[in-house]
Amino acid sequence: MKLLVTGGAGFIGSAVIRQYVNDTKHEVINLDALTYAGNLESLASVAGNNRYFFEHADICNISELERIFQLHQPDSIMHLAAESHVDRSIDGPSTFIQTNIVGTYNLLEVSRNYLNQLEPEKKAKFRFHHVSTDEVYGDLDNTDLFTEETRYDPSSPYSASKASSDHLVRSWHRTYGLPIVITNCSNNYGGYQFPEKLIPLVTLNALEGKPLPIYGTGLQVRDWLHVDDHARALRLVLEKGIIGQTYNIGGHNEKTNLEVVKLICSLLDKLVPDSPYIPHDSLITYVADRPGHDKRYAIDASKIEKDLAWTPDETFETGIKITIKWYLENTKWCQHVQDGSYQRERLGSGSNK
Repeated sequence: MKLLVTGGAGFIGSAVIRQYVNDTKHEVINLDALTYAGNLESLASVAGNNRYFFEHADICNISELERIFQLHQPDSIMHLAAESHVDRSIDGPSTFIQTNIVGTYNLLEVSRNYLNQLEPEKKAKFRFHHVSTDEVYGDLDNTDLFTEETRYDPSSPYSASKASSDHLVRSWHRTYGLPIVITNCSNNYGGYQFPEKLIPLVTLNALEGKPLPIYGTGLQVRDWLHVDDHARALRLVLEKGIIGQTYNIGGHNEKTNLEVVKLICSLLDKLVPDSPYIPHDSLITYVADRPGHDKRYAIDASKIEKDLAWTPDETFETGIKITIKWYLENTKWCQHVQDGSYQRERLGSGSNK
């Protein structure tokens, strides 16, 4: 298979590409605009492989998409390119509308036109896999789980833009017959994650003795999924998922944000015994909650478990140890990924105009 991955230099996309190159014989084309969170250093281990290709392009540029499709003739698409940070969407929603909605529309249209040109045998194998988030479902009470039938109720500009892109993908399937699959995942974590996200942000701040910001009470609940487990699930859905179906992917690891931060601090106390900031949880600082902050997300992943025999390998306790050790051992990557435009400052307060 020749697979086109959009957003392949990002956190999840790079994990998918590393797995495809290392574990299969497939060819992979990485299409990425290299915005602030895209980093080719995350793909250094596979960059020299003759089955890996990189295209520096933006999904908002439809002529570039057309060129790339005609040049590489992909067999399937895995669409991960997106603006993904809720706090940034609060401060500047316009970019999220352009990339997540207009960019997805462009990719759907180019894929549709490309598919119509294919020979019947190749057309029958083509798949468009749209990767989305559980945040499209909105807030949960203390007992429910998100299923594939949960009503959409997004709370932030980010989740609203992803919900819109999900609807576009489904409509291109129903109206034009585009062979699509959709996945909605819970919170990812692991190595190579940009340090605006909770786990790398807290880890790097703690190592430098900086405040560890907790929004509101810190009792917001998230279901945590290790990125390598997610990448395995994405590959399964692309290759074996039923056309037109949605699959929720979760890690069975519900934790409050406060629990996550305290666990990171406890691990750092043990892994960095000479740190001058022990106990690291003394750095915890409570800050004003962000606008529209959902209280709980939790996924029912029984469909993908039953239909595709996928279950996560990592518990949160095993995965977080692997993750913290990765950040301790890859300080150069952490330094290089921050180009000066982001210094782990507070985003998403709603005060930026």
